[in-house]
Amino acid sequence: MIDTHSHINFEEYKKDFNGFLLEIKKNGVEKVIIPSVEPSTFDEILSYCENFDMIYGAIGVHPSEFQKYNDETEKEIYKLSSCPKIVAIGEIGLDYYYGGEFKTEQQTVFRKQLEIAQKIKLPVIIHDRQAHEDTFNIVKDYKLTNVVFHCFSGSPEFALKCIENGYYIAIGGIVTFKNAKELKETVKTVPLDYILLETDAPYLAPVPFRGKLNTPAYLKYIAQEIAYLKNIDIEQVKEQTTLNAQRIFNFR
Repeated sequence: MIDTHSHINFEEYKKDFNGFLLEIKKNGVEKVIIPSVEPSTFDEILSYCENFDMIYGAIGVHPSEFQKYNDETEKEIYKLSSCPKIVAIGEIGLDYYYGGEFKTEQQTVFRKQLEIAQKIKLPVIIHDRQAHEDTFNIVKDYKLTNVVFHCFSGSPEFALKCIENGYYIAIGGIVTFKNAKELKETVKTVPLDYILLETDAPYLAPVPFRGKLNTPAYLKYIAQEIAYLKNIDIEQVKEQTTLNAQRIFNFR
């Protein structure tokens, strides 16, 4: 399995990182993508990529950190995106739950980063929180290699609209929550060819670990729930989502 979105560069995991990675591998995860959130994390993520075979990175500025995007940041994104293990621009997008009063500023920074992705032909990892229509309409303006809606939170109808445009949706631990009825319907509706697995660790740990520190080792619980919802074998979920991730991110 491939965890396509996991913040395992956070402090919570640093005490015995080699042991932590060994535990992840034991639980069937072969690769992890660490997305950046702000410029101060760029070099750290690159260091993880260079020092650990199973770790890959994405470079970008999260919408909640839009004020930290400037010309120097843009130059740094261009520079680091040429590194072989940087596989995407992300996580970038819009967040109207936090910072909805800064919609224009978020959209400007989002567009600038989409332009980078378009020029250098890297996939984008999209953060879209309570901003589905604006996010979709902006993404649609660009000719992008691949688009992933991370931690998908839209309706089944919005999911189908995304895949009609060739976009992918990433499913995390929320799908295991009892009250996540809309997301469960989305998983039933969307073809497995357009689904990716992610944990978004350290957040959103799946049942039976809800409320605790999340880890890529729990990815199998998300795969298990998807298999249950689609009435297929878990091995089919693991195999197809891995193929999807390999196709999108072109790991080297």
